[in-house]
Amino acid sequence: MPSEPSMPSEPSRRDEVMAVCRSVAAWAAARPDVVAVGLAGSWARGAASADSDVDLVLVTDVPERWIQGDDWIPAAVGQGVTPVRTQAWGVLTERRVRLASGLEVELGIVPREWAAEPVDDGTARVVRDGFRVLHDPVGVLGRLLTALGVGGDR
Repeated sequence: MPSEPSMPSEPSRRDEVMAVCRSVAAWAAARPDVVAVGLAGSWARGAASADSDVDLVLVTDVPERWIQGDDWIPAAVGQGVTPVRTQAWGVLTERRVRLASGLEVELGIVPREWAAEPVDDGTARVVRDGFRVLHDPVGVLGRLLTALGVGGDR
């Protein structure tokens, strides 16, 4: 995982978010069909507040596996969670959960093509708005960042 971003929120929330990011990255590393994980949004760009949600993008070869079941979510996030909703936003399907602390985590599940060229306008907006690579052993997200002309720790 890249160096910890500078975040203005309270340290305990920041620590909790970083723990969730580490947990999801470690979980993904043990699953060959989850090819990459990125952190997007306010936490990635260092503009989060204590009540900001965590926006994670899971790039996978079998999105339906992670969209349809809930059994994997506690193992990925690393603690007890309550499902909030599942909603499709174009190619991305959001699996939103709430931790006991109240922190909400969006697990945005996308197929590998989400990160491929030509880059979709929606994908480009998400990445340019703040994005950090958490897990990318085959360089899928690295190539996406390069294609968009943004740094790997953006």
